Amino acid sequence: MSLLLFLRGLVGVLVVFGVVTYLVTDSLWTTLIQTVICGVLIQIGYFAAVLFLVGRTGPDRGRKAAHGEDRAVPKATLAREEVPAGRRPGVPNVPRSGHS
Repeated sequence: MSLLLFLRGLVGVLVVFGVVTYLVTDSLWTTLIQTVICGVLIQIGYFAAVLFLVGRTGPDRGRKAAHGEDRAVPKATLAREEVPAGRRPGVPNVPRSGHS
């Protein structure tokens, strides 16, 4: 998630929370304090969610992705098919670009 998208959502939630809290309590100080507490709790929850997602990936998956070992292997490599001389595997009925 991008920072701008997160900040937009965070500010939106805090504005709605602040308006509702003010309508319920009729106190500006209570609204301000509770809105700050709400913002801190949202930040703690977001941080915990990121830690959970990072921890769930596991050490092997992260290492493979960092070294590029997690990429798809072409079918010709998997099936050990021989490609005729002068031809390269590609999409049928789609001409190649000529840039090689």
